[in-house]
Amino acid sequence: HTCQVPQVSDQTLLEKIVCTVGETPQPIQTNITGKFPEWISGSFLRNGPGKFEIGNQKFNHWFDGMALLHQFKISKGQVTYRSRFLSSDSYQANNEKNRIVVSEFGTVSVPDPCKNFFQRFLSRFELPKHTDNANVSVVTYKGDYYVSTESNIMHKIDPETLEATKKVNWRDFIAVNSATAHPHVDVDGTTYNMGNSFSLKGSYYNIIQVPQTKYSSEETLEGAKVLCSIPSTDSAKPSYYHSFAMSENYVVFIEQPLKMDLLRIVTGKLRGKSVSDSFFWDPKLKTIFHLVLKKNGKVSSFQYLAQPLTTFHQINAFEEDGHLIIDMCVSDDGQIISNYNIQNLRKSGEDLDEVYNTLCRIFPRRFVLPLNVDDKTPYDQNLNSLPNSSATSLRIAKNKIFCTHEDLHGEDLHEYGGLEFPQINYGKYNTRPYRYFYGCGFRHLVGDTLIKMDIQGKHMKVWEQPGLYPSEPVFVPSPDATEEDDGVILSVVITPNKDKSTFLLALDAKTFEELGRAEVPVNIPYGFHGTFNATA
Repeated sequence: HTCQVPQVSDQTLLEKIVCTVGETPQPIQTNITGKFPEWISGSFLRNGPGKFEIGNQKFNHWFDGMALLHQFKISKGQVTYRSRFLSSDSYQANNEKNRIVVSEFGTVSVPDPCKNFFQRFLSRFELPKHTDNANVSVVTYKGDYYVSTESNIMHKIDPETLEATKKVNWRDFIAVNSATAHPHVDVDGTTYNMGNSFSLKGSYYNIIQVPQTKYSSEETLEGAKVLCSIPSTDSAKPSYYHSFAMSENYVVFIEQPLKMDLLRIVTGKLRGKSVSDSFFWDPKLKTIFHLVLKKNGKVSSFQYLAQPLTTFHQINAFEEDGHLIIDMCVSDDGQIISNYNIQNLRKSGEDLDEVYNTLCRIFPRRFVLPLNVDDKTPYDQNLNSLPNSSATSLRIAKNKIFCTHEDLHGEDLHEYGGLEFPQINYGKYNTRPYRYFYGCGFRHLVGDTLIKMDIQGKHMKVWEQPGLYPSEPVFVPSPDATEEDDGVILSVVITPNKDKSTFLLALDAKTFEELGRAEVPVNIPYGFHGTFNATA
């Protein structure tokens, strides 16, 4: 079972990975060893938490730290680095008052000590305000760059200076309470995302469509629309989702048994509990795949079910011979979020091993959903007719198909603790058949290896060095690419055992051999997601 793993007894201190750092708003030179290909021209932009306490108050969860944006600018083999804290309302208010004013995912703000007793008492009955601490990813809409978290607020940024130029609220354009930090961009530039809406009518999962065209430079999300709304199976306890899948013709929403108790969220402030306290895992429930046609927003009348699972990141999805194939990183239980409390990350030695060893591993898996199903589709026989695929799909009821997965890895991935933060050659192969994906191996609470998986034969190549912690690998295609893996992998590597020696790593995507490193004379905490902004 994927939750059983060999004991890990590495004494590595991960505290530095969740350690507050300063910003470097002016570009500084990096020290290069090896070589960065001359053809790489652009900025590798990264996002993640960089400040874990305000005054003498500490945040409780890794997801709570104040957003710190990073830029590695690569040109003619040289690399400069800069970073800047996102000047969000949350960041400014916290700094001004020198305490945590705005509640985050795992941290409840304390009532203002300057208010009188009655005001403090009343403030406990306020609904939690949405934070604008956009610390998860760097994304694009209509060609502009935004930093995003999972609330209803994003910040438009200047990719050159990393300065926030505009605060953008989804609710000014469509009726949603939140949106994910992982939109998908179609070939024509149309962007799709998902967001929740909660009202007296119940809880809905909304598929959002943002057009590719911008009619003025001031525009942000104008023209965004809700393509369709899917009612939550339990309106008081909708599922949490971090992202979704998209193929050429479908958006796929995965309703998983990782649930949010809305009553607990609403009463959280009264009880002194954070939003993360309202998450729970219900293994009695199945996972449901909802298929939505992009051209008209129509939801498939068939529901595709699977065993209870959690997925944060999908790898790719594409259609082939009447099947929809979804590849994603999957865990068999839903405890993962609570394990990233900062108290856990600051442990060391055996205490840290204990946290790691209770974590369920995350592995890449493939589900195959048959598309040509109707009333005449036979029951209880495998509807997956793809050759060389061990995934199954059986019709079990009038409009229900039960799916089992195929592993997208060999036994050797178990030695590396599974795989997360998956990336592909997105520009050319997202929504299409593909062969390679890249990710981090997790023998610790954060990534400690980089892995390239070849789906044909399920062979893998690995980059690793003791005491080094690489983050999400981003693929940059070479200008004259003829094959899917012609290009470079970029990853920011954290060095907690060595002060001020974080570096940007470049690997040849084909051979997975190291090409070069650009060492930065500052400390950088372990971040979440990034993107490459190519410049001519």
